[in-house]
Amino acid sequence: MNFDRRAGHEPATPAPARTSPARRALLRTGLTGAAVLGTGVALGATPASAAARRRPRPSTPEEALRELAVGNRRWRTFREQHPDETPDVRQSLTSGQHPFALVLGCIDSRVPPELVFDQGLGDLMTVRSAGEVLDEAVLGSVAYGVLELDIPLVLVLGHQSCGAVKAAVQADQNGGHLPAHIQYIADQIAPNIDRTKEGDARVDATIDANVRAVRSRLAGEPDLAAKVATGDLAVVGARYELTTQRVHRLT
Repeated sequence: MNFDRRAGHEPATPAPARTSPARRALLRTGLTGAAVLGTGVALGATPASAAARRRPRPSTPEEALRELAVGNRRWRTFREQHPDETPDVRQSLTSGQHPFALVLGCIDSRVPPELVFDQGLGDLMTVRSAGEVLDEAVLGSVAYGVLELDIPLVLVLGHQSCGAVKAAVQADQNGGHLPAHIQYIADQIAPNIDRTKEGDARVDATIDANVRAVRSRLAGEPDLAAKVATGDLAVVGARYELTTQRVHRLT
């Protein structure tokens, strides 16, 4: 993966008023879980940021990108380690989590981020929607990972042969209407269709254009943009090739 270069900074936009420390602590407790197995509610449970890991947690965007790059190299060369699955790690995670990256990917069953990057329990926060489409639930999930868990990297991961993008391109070409809520997905992808290409090349180019558009929108969200501007966060677009299992960065 060409993740050695830092993501470009988006213009900073003034962030809304910050959540109070007490409220942030409440959110962390409620959404990461304060119960320890077999003991009920754990008074004084370890905070999310202190969850134990057997490997050092990447704390900067550059370190997080390197960790993903190394993991993807293991995956595509069939040298997976399946880290952070030991009994000790599982027990430590009952009191909180501290993932080092958030991956927004497609729902495609061939592209599970934990496998593609050879990461384990507590390492990645993953959000998945067809074609990486954003809605309020997805935006809120990404914001939670960044603002409440201090995740330093958001990776928007598209992939070769994306069915959601193909359906959107075909519907755009033939004027058809997709069933039920699938049309919503196509409508969100449609503005990113690359009409300079034809056939399969149009689908392939649109996959990349869609990733770039989603990345730009996330990086422009006020709360996220403020962290990008200070260097505490990178929002990066990337693509997974099914034929080689390689992830590479989209600039």
